[in-house]
Amino acid sequence: MAIFLERDARVIVQGMTGSEGMKHSQRMLASGTAVVGGVNPRKAGQSVTFADGQEVPVFGTVAEAVRETGADVSVVFVPPRFAKAAVMEAIDAQVPLVVVITEGIPVRDSVEFFNYAQSLGGKTRIIGPNCPGIITPGYANAGITPADITGNGRIGLVSKSGTLTYQLMFELRDIGFSTCIGIGGDPVVGTTHIDALRAFEADPETELIVMIGEIGGDAEERAAEYIRDHVSKPVVGYIAGFTAPEGKTMGHAGAIISGSAGTAEAKREALESVGVRVGKTPSEAARLAREVLATR
Repeated sequence: MAIFLERDARVIVQGMTGSEGMKHSQRMLASGTAVVGGVNPRKAGQSVTFADGQEVPVFGTVAEAVRETGADVSVVFVPPRFAKAAVMEAIDAQVPLVVVITEGIPVRDSVEFFNYAQSLGGKTRIIGPNCPGIITPGYANAGITPADITGNGRIGLVSKSGTLTYQLMFELRDIGFSTCIGIGGDPVVGTTHIDALRAFEADPETELIVMIGEIGGDAEERAAEYIRDHVSKPVVGYIAGFTAPEGKTMGHAGAIISGSAGTAEAKREALESVGVRVGKTPSEAARLAREVLATR
């Protein structure tokens, strides 16, 4: 089992012929992911040959790519000013999962394409923007997450941070993960902590959930309320930003605190009040995860 990204996913890459799209398409292919097409209107009808000899066709539109390949996932590497149009094109093509890697998309654009997806019945799940993507280790990788640092296993991981996702994956590599999802750190994201918690709770192969948050906003507090009311599986957490100065944006666009709102301490207290064990460092969170699994 996996959440959101099935093991037999067929992936297209919007922006595959750009430098980042090429690099990460190569990495996705090397990890065993079925990358079945790229999308670039200016290079329609061409193909790209990757280092291992795999040849991937380029289509002019997402609709054409889906029709010809049966793709059910799109990974977006399109520059920020074109990203909204790219995501909306994927939504119009009814791609079930769209992973938006692009950083620097205006919040208004993100709101528009997320609301557009919802207005059409929510047939398309959006992950991101400004995220590392999602990986079902050993089977499928949609995004930029390194595929060789962990294996398949019993932990479900949801994180705002890309690099902290990688660190926890590596530190718990001997146990392995059912799915690792980086939801992105922008103020507006298509998939939230709560969405991932709900899916991991329903996944029979996920025994423990690790949730990585960061300062700013109230997403982690809302996640704590959801855990209290709906999650029976153990959850281990980590909040990035305990030493961040008040009023200063740190890293992600959403990582800003104001007074007591959005602080790492407030988030830690909210999570611990509903039984989540929270590490003060990523390594401590990994140790806590091991302790919890040892008792199951």
